[in-house]
Amino acid sequence: MHVMVLGAGLAGVSTAWYLHQAGFEVSVVDRQPEAGRETSFANGGQISISHPEPWSNPATPFLALRWLGKPDAPLQFHPRASAEQWKWALQFLHECLPWRSRRNTEAIASLATFSGERLRALRAETGIAYDQRERGILHLFFTEAEFRHAPRRARLLARFGIEARVCDAGECIALEPALAPQRGRLAGGLYAPGDESGDAFRFTQALADRLREHGVRFHYRTRITGLSAGGGRIDGVEVQDADGRTGTLSARAYVVCLGSFSPRMVAPLGERLPIYPVKGYSVTAPVLDPERAPEVSLTDESRRIVCSRLGDRLRIAGTAELGGFDTDLRPERVRNILDWVQTRFPGAIDADRASPWAGLRPATPGNLPIIGKGNCDNLWFNTGHGTLGWTLACGSAAALAELMLGHRPAPRFPFRAAA
Repeated sequence: MHVMVLGAGLAGVSTAWYLHQAGFEVSVVDRQPEAGRETSFANGGQISISHPEPWSNPATPFLALRWLGKPDAPLQFHPRASAEQWKWALQFLHECLPWRSRRNTEAIASLATFSGERLRALRAETGIAYDQRERGILHLFFTEAEFRHAPRRARLLARFGIEARVCDAGECIALEPALAPQRGRLAGGLYAPGDESGDAFRFTQALADRLREHGVRFHYRTRITGLSAGGGRIDGVEVQDADGRTGTLSARAYVVCLGSFSPRMVAPLGERLPIYPVKGYSVTAPVLDPERAPEVSLTDESRRIVCSRLGDRLRIAGTAELGGFDTDLRPERVRNILDWVQTRFPGAIDADRASPWAGLRPATPGNLPIIGKGNCDNLWFNTGHGTLGWTLACGSAAALAELMLGHRPAPRFPFRAAA
């Protein structure tokens, strides 16, 4: 059966891989000239199985109030005259209720653990390289008040079978010597040795290359203008190429992996996907002094900033802005990220050659991606991964392939069934 995947980002290419492995004939459509050129291009680089708790948790509304008006606030809300934005924000607050947050955390933990297993298996099978490091993630706390919660988090992760250990400042520096300049500021950390890091863009490109070698066709520079449907089925994908020529691409089934643009594509079909774009920033800079740049991937829990070593580069990422589909780079946000790395790791990077980037994370209110069946008989979804696109990529795609084969995937996750 021919399955057409809409979108050649990390989610789309991973989906194409697992569908091909399951025996489907696969093609992929994307408006960009190559795979991974949008949200997957320059994310934080973390595969953070140890961070299943969603942004929508009981503490977030209080933190958001504390962050109001602060230019370096991790989360910023830019109100718009948009019913979609306000509806999503209200749903987000609902997901902050303790019982909703617990349910979402458990589901993410199950899918993330499964995804880590699938990624390791894929890497062993293909041998692809993407500046990956299997050195874990070290979560850093710079206040005693925040560090006091670390033991509770470690116990919670242990319930999900995720290893994490509480470290004092000295142990953090032993794990990552580049933290030595922070000895007097660092309260402690939480180290998850099973986590990884790597370049999602290079992974996506490498996997797309393998798929082409196996005969999967990629329709690049092809803009999707709509889906034609009738009788409860998708008949085809209306497209326009780079020269303005229009046409229809057809398959037996279709998988939407269009990130933040997924809701608009399927709204004419009566599908309502609770996905809203959340802008995130990153800065990628050449490493100037390898001794001063961290080797272990780090998360600053106080500032919600992450950094990952990608070969001879350092990727620093953070912030979340709810302001529609704007991808403009705001200089003050880039400056905040650069200030962070230059303060924490002085002399580590060549800031003059740093490359800033901003992308739209396709976020659902509870941070649970939408994976499974659409209302049309031959329509499927793998989208809405928010801040966890890299972490959940392989597991989500493998699970979707299982669903399309009529099997029940292993993770304890609320996969979407037909309405």
